[in-house]
Amino acid sequence: MESLKQRILAESSVLSSNVLRMDALINHQVDPALTMEMGQEFARRFAEEQITKVITVESSGIPAAFATAYTLGVPLVFARRKKTLIADPDAYVERVPSFTKGMVTDIMVSKQFLTAEDRVLFIDDIIANGDAARGLIKIIQRSGAALVGLGVVVEKSFQAGGRTLREQGIRVEPLVRISSLDNGEIKFE
Repeated sequence: MESLKQRILAESSVLSSNVLRMDALINHQVDPALTMEMGQEFARRFAEEQITKVITVESSGIPAAFATAYTLGVPLVFARRKKTLIADPDAYVERVPSFTKGMVTDIMVSKQFLTAEDRVLFIDDIIANGDAARGLIKIIQRSGAALVGLGVVVEKSFQAGGRTLREQGIRVEPLVRISSLDNGEIKFE
């Protein structure tokens, strides 16, 4: 997605050879027009899949997932990272490490929102090592729902996440693939 590449170059910063700060685009501030464009592109790529729900992990995946769900005309479900007072005690739970947060958290999805009848599209902001993605995929599998694919805004292809999921037979569709962040320079595939 060329418009996204240009915005990443203009508004993101490389913090290390593994970390790209995209606060101005998807992690802290969100451009609604760009986000809707992302959602339309994901919807186009997965149009033939008869999707019944879009799913993501809170919080940075929510804007792109919402735009995708809106475009497809289906509900959005997001896995919560924190248990609340009104959290469903009958939920799917999985422990996942976070690459950017440097900690392990539980993610949970209420069983009432994810069933064996669902055909689910997983949308996320970034895939690096793929730990959070694998955790949510385990929840989807336990629910009996069919995972039709994973759409990611940015795939850091120099890290193993996207590759290992593809090796498991999961369709991974990045809008942008970054091959390197070495020497403070963003290189796209």
